[in-house]
Amino acid sequence: MTGIANINKPIGKSSAFVVAVIRRITGIKKVGHTGTLDPLATGVLPICIGRESTRLADNIMQGTKQYRAVIEFGKTTETQDSEGAVLSEKKVEINENQAKEIINSFIGEITQIPPMYSAIKINGKKMYELARQGIEVERKSRIVTIYDIEIEDVSLPFATVLVTCSKGTYIRTLCADIGEKAGCGAYMKSLVRTKNGRFSIEDSLTLEEFEEKWKAGEFDEILVSPEEFK
Repeated sequence: MTGIANINKPIGKSSAFVVAVIRRITGIKKVGHTGTLDPLATGVLPICIGRESTRLADNIMQGTKQYRAVIEFGKTTETQDSEGAVLSEKKVEINENQAKEIINSFIGEITQIPPMYSAIKINGKKMYELARQGIEVERKSRIVTIYDIEIEDVSLPFATVLVTCSKGTYIRTLCADIGEKAGCGAYMKSLVRTKNGRFSIEDSLTLEEFEEKWKAGEFDEILVSPEEFK
């Protein structure tokens, strides 16, 4: 049995946790995810099941991503999201229109420096492991593309945005950079991945739903054929 499942990752759980649960449910050892979601984040996490599907993980990861993020202006945190300690607080002096203008200015090709609290490996060690030891290393900047930002709501100090972007974009870093340009700092309060390539949150399954359908043998309903990604 092989295919790709569209799982809606629960909050507070790692992507590795989801892989472990799918492995237990299916009894298949060769299982992997495409594109890590932090424990704080929820939403679309494609899971490759079986050898044929896991070999195509890189192809699946190439698709455009879409995220819904809540930005809180006026604070910066150690991790650029709500899991980290607050580093600074400033009064938010921009108005709604200025916030929208600043957010929209990030549409297009932008340069990002990946955060220390990320899964990127340096000399075999994940950066977040180094960060937890108080070690900071130099990171190379990267060019990513923000295809679109739909501003769904601005109620300062909060703004809710729907970001469509390329692979490799850090939404946490985008929020922090928006805050820096606003002059008051900002961090990512919450994050939902709404799309990952052809997979959307509307079609995703909770782990409980996946288990129920797997046990019922409804494989065609829960697995996308790897042939679509060759």
